[in-house]
Amino acid sequence: MEYFEIAFAGQIVLGAELEQAKQGVQRLFNANEQLMEQFFSGRRVVIKQKVDQATALKYQKAFAAAGAILEVQKIESDSVAPVATPAATPAPSASSGAEVVPRDAYMAAFTHVQAPDFAIAPVGTDIVEHQEHQEQPELDVDISAMSLAPVGSDMGHQPAPQDVLVPDISHIKLAD
Repeated sequence: MEYFEIAFAGQIVLGAELEQAKQGVQRLFNANEQLMEQFFSGRRVVIKQKVDQATALKYQKAFAAAGAILEVQKIESDSVAPVATPAATPAPSASSGAEVVPRDAYMAAFTHVQAPDFAIAPVGTDIVEHQEHQEQPELDVDISAMSLAPVGSDMGHQPAPQDVLVPDISHIKLAD
C-alpha cells in the first residue's frame, strides 16, 4: 500500500486572498493564533504522515476549498527523500526534481528542500538560444542640451547655502 505525507508551507491558491485562506485553514483545524502563525510562517509544516491516497486527496481538496495549497508527498520506504507531488494535481505523481541521498547527518536536513533540477552543460555547449536580430528603427533623439561632467566631479546636487535671517532678541527677558 502507498502512504503519503501531507504538509503545508503557507502557500495560497492563485487569486485567493490571504486573510480568507487563513480563516479557512483556521476553521479546518479549529486552530489558535500560535498555530496559524506557524502554518503561515513560510516554513513547511507536516500535518499528517503515513496516510492513504484517499485521505491525502480529501485533505488537499479541503485546503483548496479554503484557498490554500497543501503539499502531498509519497513516502518511499526504501529511500530517504520522498518524491514530491505538486499540490495542484488531483493525484500523486513524481516531481521533476532530483532525488538526493544525503552523504551525512548534516546534509540529511536538506533532503526535503524543493528546488529545480538544474544540470550542468558540457564544456563548449552554447546555452543561449540564438534569435534572429531584428533591425530596430533609428530613433531621432535630440541630446544637444546634455553634457558630461569632468572626471572626478561630484555628481550630487547640493543646495546652495541660504542666508539665514536671525531676528534681534536682545530686548527679550525672562520673568522671575
